[in-house]
Amino acid sequence: MNRLRYPATAQDWREQARRRLPRFLFDFLDGGAGDERTLAANVQAWGQTALRQRVLVDVSQVDTRTRLAGQDCALPLALAPVGLAGMMARRGEAQAMRAASHAGVPFTLSTVGICALPEVRAAAPAGAPPPWFQLYMLRDRGAVRALLEQAWQAGCRTLVFTVDLPLPGMRQRDVRNGMAHQGARPALLRAAQVLARPGWVWDVALRGKPLSFGSLASQVPGGRDLGAFKAWVDAQFDPGVTWRDIDWLRGQWRGRLLLKGILDEQDARAAVAAGAEGIVVSNHGGRQLDGVAATAAALPAIARAVGGQVEVLVDGGVRSGTDLFRALALGARGVLIGRPWIWALAGGGEAGVRQLLASWQRELLLAMTLTGVTRVADIGPDQLDRVSSQIGL
Repeated sequence: MNRLRYPATAQDWREQARRRLPRFLFDFLDGGAGDERTLAANVQAWGQTALRQRVLVDVSQVDTRTRLAGQDCALPLALAPVGLAGMMARRGEAQAMRAASHAGVPFTLSTVGICALPEVRAAAPAGAPPPWFQLYMLRDRGAVRALLEQAWQAGCRTLVFTVDLPLPGMRQRDVRNGMAHQGARPALLRAAQVLARPGWVWDVALRGKPLSFGSLASQVPGGRDLGAFKAWVDAQFDPGVTWRDIDWLRGQWRGRLLLKGILDEQDARAAVAAGAEGIVVSNHGGRQLDGVAATAAALPAIARAVGGQVEVLVDGGVRSGTDLFRALALGARGVLIGRPWIWALAGGGEAGVRQLLASWQRELLLAMTLTGVTRVADIGPDQLDRVSSQIGL
């Protein structure tokens, strides 16, 4: 029997996604910057963090529940913002929102998601918490204000603000697949890859319309296709952004503010000074600057520096519920996952994301049980085998 008929791990879902998506879309999700060393290091670093197994502890009542950004969660995890998710499955962000609500975890909508905020909010069951919203600092501050107001009116109360994208990283897979270029030759290359996936054409390209950046429709009123939206977004990257702009943002946003893209203790302290309620230790999934530290390596020092003042979350390379446990033991309050949920979405739709999250909750519960911990709040350095761990603690 083909084991991929019943995916058990994030890697299994990755393979399902690879088989279903046009090559340029799969590589857009899967790839990283440069030689992808940081992309690989993110995954490897969690595996170098050994756990301390304990026995004969009463673990008959293990509870994976916690709170993130003031929201009750079934486990300390949120779905990270992923651009173009609606290109990976039909109305993908709406499907993911339903799956996250069912699992009891937050979903974060990317500014460059396909589905607009009202559609995503409507996808959640009645009474479910609204999505979180992710935004960049755009050159057009009026557009930033408009998007913040749009998010507030849709019920969003947690803003995930990405700070590590003054310019997009050098992603060589996108170059090879024609994603980074315009013109006839790249278009033909992408078209050939699309035609090799007729199932995707029928289910997503045809039945999943409109394929545009839903949250940006009012900012790009003449945009008729993704190319027009991409051109607008590319022109909005602002390498002149400083902490003064974050001070301005804090004055504009009435809800919780999480700054995503912190990899340095000094920047973490600056985030606290700017009024953020939380930070996400992140190197953008290895998609920005190849050669920077893995997030698992950067996390402990940052958590020690500011963990008593703000919520410290982490992303990058987390591939299982056991990795989630490791992140908590290293000082995080919770994790954001990107590639795993989008692989599951591309490979199995809403049901795939539900299955992934249920499996991770079970893995987290098992890790807690076998390390002798019954509450998420009690997971910490005592659950690490300091002799066997290769990561600096």
